[in-house]
Amino acid sequence: MSQVRVVRVTGLPVWLPPQPLLGPGAWCAEPDARVGSGFSIVEAADVATRLRGLWLDGRKVVVDVTPPLPRAAVREARLVDARRRRDTTPAFTRGGTQLDEEGRYSLTPEIIALEMAERVSGKHVVDLGAGAGGNAIGFARAGCTVTAIEQDEKRLALARHNARCYGVESQIRFVHADGVTLLPELNADLLFVDPPWGRDYSKQRVGLADLPLLEAALGARARFGAVWAKVPVSFVTDDTPEARPEAVFGRAPGDARRIKFLLLTTT
Repeated sequence: MSQVRVVRVTGLPVWLPPQPLLGPGAWCAEPDARVGSGFSIVEAADVATRLRGLWLDGRKVVVDVTPPLPRAAVREARLVDARRRRDTTPAFTRGGTQLDEEGRYSLTPEIIALEMAERVSGKHVVDLGAGAGGNAIGFARAGCTVTAIEQDEKRLALARHNARCYGVESQIRFVHADGVTLLPELNADLLFVDPPWGRDYSKQRVGLADLPLLEAALGARARFGAVWAKVPVSFVTDDTPEARPEAVFGRAPGDARRIKFLLLTTT
């Protein structure tokens, strides 16, 4: 059996640069596909395993390998991938921080939150749906003045506690409220919204109707210099033609080729 494989990947959105997701190799563009040749069995099995079950921008990503992979190679690739997933980008690195169950799976990792925030250093930011404070803290550390709005009082208390751990509590105004009701009164250089995804955030298609907080935020965008939104990878970007989608990858070895979320930006 040939040891060299051709890998064909379909279902990738046209706006996504393929290399960060697919990995090294000569990936050629074909209609609705990216094709790479000359892969070893191990390399091809790795791509197929990492993308297994992925829905991106409302479409299923499909990987076809020719000739087909041996079962033993697929099993080994899944074991390697399971071990790799243990080394992922940390939520917080500062001691004493606290997270609830939702925060453990939904918080923007510290390094990513800070990198995003540095794009708007020194601006006034409204963080709508602040949760446990990951993004609000990132914005504050980048020199922004932040209004953090969260309707869950316990989660807002976590955000305040975590901001204190990072020494930026004084830069953040914490507001316990339903953000939708406050939108007509707000204005800022940037409105950042992290709408609740629910535990089924990996569902096959997530549309604007599934994220009412985002829908409300986009409806109020005239009051802000820009609107950014953090949405699941399966979000259908055609629902928000006014926003530019960007895939945000992990930073640790275990998730460097995994999309953590999509960032939608409008100006």
